[in-house]
Amino acid sequence: MKRIVYREWRIPPARFWGILGILAAVIGIGTLSFGYMEHQGHWVTGMNNAVVWGLPHVFAVFLVIAASGALNIASIGTVFRKPIYKPLGRLSGLLAVALLVGGLLILVTDLGRPERLIVAITSYNFSSIFAWNIFLYTGFMAIVIAYLWTMADRQGGPFNRPVGILALFWRLALTTGTGSIFGFLVAREAYSAAILGPMFVVLSFAYGLSVFLLVLMFAFADEGRVIGPKILRRLKNLLAIFVAGSLYFMLIYHLTNLYAAKHDDFESWLLLRGGIYTFAFWVGSILIGGLLPLGILYHPEKGKNCNWVAAAAALVIVGGFSTMYVVIIGSQAYPMPLFPGQTILESGFGDGVGGRAASYWPSIPELLLGLGGVAVGLLITAVGVRVLQFLPESLADDVVPVDEETLGEAAFAKPA
Repeated sequence: MKRIVYREWRIPPARFWGILGILAAVIGIGTLSFGYMEHQGHWVTGMNNAVVWGLPHVFAVFLVIAASGALNIASIGTVFRKPIYKPLGRLSGLLAVALLVGGLLILVTDLGRPERLIVAITSYNFSSIFAWNIFLYTGFMAIVIAYLWTMADRQGGPFNRPVGILALFWRLALTTGTGSIFGFLVAREAYSAAILGPMFVVLSFAYGLSVFLLVLMFAFADEGRVIGPKILRRLKNLLAIFVAGSLYFMLIYHLTNLYAAKHDDFESWLLLRGGIYTFAFWVGSILIGGLLPLGILYHPEKGKNCNWVAAAAALVIVGGFSTMYVVIIGSQAYPMPLFPGQTILESGFGDGVGGRAASYWPSIPELLLGLGGVAVGLLITAVGVRVLQFLPESLADDVVPVDEETLGEAAFAKPA
């Protein structure tokens, strides 16, 4: 086995600056969209009295939980002592910080009054999960930066595993807290479910690994670096497990709601007659984000091909946005029962079980703001791998470390 060598992303300068120019243009358009919505007011968006968290929140929450999941690769290598994943730890940490920054920027600019962020930073109501998330987000970035230092500096080597363990528990708390934002809301029929916390943790594993795979494959292919079959097999099998776990948690969530009679109306609406939300659930979340990727990843031939694995990862990301759209927006669009068990007159605010679902269509500025946040995360990643040594020179089979499980596979494949 050769020594792992890390070096910068050395693509031609013209191509690098071209990529940065495209990302900067998307960020600029997103900034203009924010300025337009800030100046005109939120009436120019698709949001209304019922749907107060719109498409930017879909992007923001996806990026936040994907940031937590992206760090999973580093945790497996350090905390669970799987050396085959250790060469990927630096990129894992960089991507985690970059995605979190992009998601938080969307949240701040979508507040309507972003200058009042100082109030959220200086005044805390610890009975609110939002107050706890301030500490979870900032603490996550500080811990991951320290984690990267332990990976890159020999002096930090002795602290690598302790910091890795802290990062593991911190990111689990962060993702659970993000899911609990919705799980603790008792007013909405689709929320108020304790399973949303752990479900978001499993979703983060799938989304974060999918983003990580696409970034890794793009960076390596663009410079001609090698990804060996051994590490590709590990990563695609890991993604398949996370996708299957996500489908399992979504199944349990909806079966639990179906078992409780008070949720029958909501489940019937979402699963059968919810229009765009029913379509997004069955086609986006289940088919595109779950069944199709599993079919590709477990296919005997396609599962060994980098392009098909990248396609599966892209499908998981598309399905992830569909899932967040259903969870965040669909759950708000469903009429809110102000007096459970009682029949009330329908009003224009969409309240009451007998009322119609609230109408929400995302506006162009909302979409551009969300894309701007994604571009921020990718820009940070691109500059990071260009300036610092985050990427291993090669991931060929004779370079990546071998752990006990890999030795067992080799012994089984080659008879003595």
